[in-house]
Amino acid sequence: MKTDAQIKQDILDELVFEPNIDETQIGVTVENGIVTLSGVVNEYFKKALANKVAKRVKGVKAVAEDIEVKYGDEYAKTDKEIAKAAVNALEWNATIPSEKVKIFVEDGYIYLSGEVTWSHQREAAKNILQNLLGVKGVVNNIEITPLLKADNIEDQITKALERYTSIMAKGIRVQVDGDTVQLKGRVHSIKERELIEKTAYKAAGVRNVQNEIVVQSYPEFV
Repeated sequence: MKTDAQIKQDILDELVFEPNIDETQIGVTVENGIVTLSGVVNEYFKKALANKVAKRVKGVKAVAEDIEVKYGDEYAKTDKEIAKAAVNALEWNATIPSEKVKIFVEDGYIYLSGEVTWSHQREAAKNILQNLLGVKGVVNNIEITPLLKADNIEDQITKALERYTSIMAKGIRVQVDGDTVQLKGRVHSIKERELIEKTAYKAAGVRNVQNEIVVQSYPEFV
């Protein structure tokens, strides 16, 4: 099983390996597998990317992210400018029903609401807007309203997980109540946990996913 020191070093090595991040701007502390990221970056997408980098490291159970985004005066944008850019960005993306997404901007933070049909549309909206200049953060409150009626959801998800060759899908319990899915079990990384949740959202008729999967470290064998 990895020690906190080993996990920290792996994260630092991953940050060095990531060309879009200056690793000297990111602070990393680890306690019982729980990672805290700190520091200051000049673009929001770097903050989001650092979070993803930490999550893909084996042994990480959770990530607390305290990175601050500070833009230089030459790159600073007003809330009005950010809102206009956000509207344009969503309208130019054919996969997102922009007319169903509402945008509110305050102090550089974008707040999204509204309804879409699929989870990937909700995630796409956030991913697009977090790359806009001047954005400090994106709060995604968009809801999913499936067009299709919930039917055989548990079977859909179970078969999808069985198609994975990784051992991560074994032991995952899927419970369905109407259009809500509850996931339970144990995996070995946050990345696996998030991938299983995304798989559940792909099932036709799913509106909500309650992800109660636990990330658990495991012994290393030579």
